Amino acid sequence: MYREQLEAYFQDKQDMLVDAVCRLVSIDSVEGEPAPGAPFGPGPAAALEEGLKLAQEWGLITQNHEGYVGTADLCDKEDALHILGHLDVVAPGEGWTVTQPYQPKVVDGLIYGRGTDDDKGPVVASLLAMKAVKDLGVPLKSNCRLIMGTNEESGSGDIAWYFARHPFARDITARTGITFTCTSQDGCTVIHAKGEGSHAAWPEGGNNAVTGLIALLCALPLAEGPCKEALNQLNTLLPHGDYHGRALGIAQSEPIAGDLTVAFTLLEVTETGLTGRFDSRVPLCATKENCENVARAAFEAHGFTFEGEQEEAHHTPADSPFVQTLLKRYEEYTGQKGECLSTGGGTYVHEIPGGVAFGCTMPGFDTHLHGADERVKIADLMLSAKLFAHIILDMCAE
Repeated sequence: MYREQLEAYFQDKQDMLVDAVCRLVSIDSVEGEPAPGAPFGPGPAAALEEGLKLAQEWGLITQNHEGYVGTADLCDKEDALHILGHLDVVAPGEGWTVTQPYQPKVVDGLIYGRGTDDDKGPVVASLLAMKAVKDLGVPLKSNCRLIMGTNEESGSGDIAWYFARHPFARDITARTGITFTCTSQDGCTVIHAKGEGSHAAWPEGGNNAVTGLIALLCALPLAEGPCKEALNQLNTLLPHGDYHGRALGIAQSEPIAGDLTVAFTLLEVTETGLTGRFDSRVPLCATKENCENVARAAFEAHGFTFEGEQEEAHHTPADSPFVQTLLKRYEEYTGQKGECLSTGGGTYVHEIPGGVAFGCTMPGFDTHLHGADERVKIADLMLSAKLFAHIILDMCAE
């Protein structure tokens, strides 16, 4: 629907993109000593300031969030899409031959310099995509927000800080149907969860706000500790939507009484621990051995003591509407078959439900990521910008 408009718009935008990438790459944004307004040092702070300045020049709504991240919005409507990128870089290292790390240079259709590929070039492609949508004047029903981070290369403390103060409740709302509202009281964030009540005999007739709230809390980048671990364990044993005790290992049914049901209805979290209560209606086939003892063993196996640490895998189903939209536009713009890939490395969206890594390098090209002579194809960035713009329109246009 928008393909011809986008192709025409981007026809003369290459110089604009290259200039913007060079502006950001010229800044040494390796992590440094923290300072007021610059929690990860002066370099990342300077890159963030320049990124926000660029977004302002391109007509976007910007905000600096205490130096941790910057945001650029298309409009003031509710968010439907978040794009996540970062402006900090790894140290330059040795062995540069084409140019110096912070002296970007264009050679044979490539931009050389630290951050051209990771991640300043893709950030510019995202900003240009948003500018395209804005300039085309397409009516929007929702907002697209670009989140520009400053600490991806050394811990992602920027994103933990941001989402602790701006919970991505909408993602969880889409998955659970629970409505969340967040307010600030006496320096604390207060989250209200609204579901729909139902009798414990048929809990599937409602929508449990307690388990929905637990799902949200487990998705937030809360500080590591016993409380977070206990909530994760509860979320494992009594996940939202599991009204039949499948996770507990007690799901069963028989013709007369039907399915066993489980309703987790009460939860209290204090500074020293948590207590909860669930109600279960059991069918005639349930016994102490196949129900009570099994549930007890499951809870005991997930006690509130823990040794070692293993990060939970991040997975977004390939058949989700969002992923299918990405694949559809990728195939349309590149002419290549789109497919979902997995990686053993942690991506920037690892803690964000429904998030995926997407763009900006086409298959078969070595960007020298984190190495000397890091580079990016200008054509790939331009293609990514067009692709991103179409996806934003898919997600946000009326």
